Amino acid sequence: MPPLLKRALLTVVILALAAGATVGMGRIWTAIGGPPLSIHGWIAMAVGIGGTAAMAWVLMALAFRSDRDGWDARADRLPKDDPAAPVPPKP
Repeated sequence: MPPLLKRALLTVVILALAAGATVGMGRIWTAIGGPPLSIHGWIAMAVGIGGTAAMAWVLMALAFRSDRDGWDARADRLPKDDPAAPVPPKP
């Protein structure tokens, strides 16, 4: 399967899961005695669920990339040949 097709299929599956979660939460809301959701309620719930999933996806991707590329290394560790490197204190 080509990578682009694989990515498109993954996107469709994730969007279908988000749509299913939205419908499921709407049905649960009305099942527990809440008033029926208006179109604005459905839109707000869809945006909230989709936005939460997207933010989680992006933050996890950044965490994995940070770890892979070494961004997690200490920020104050400078190369030894850098003239701006601080001189360590003598014990």
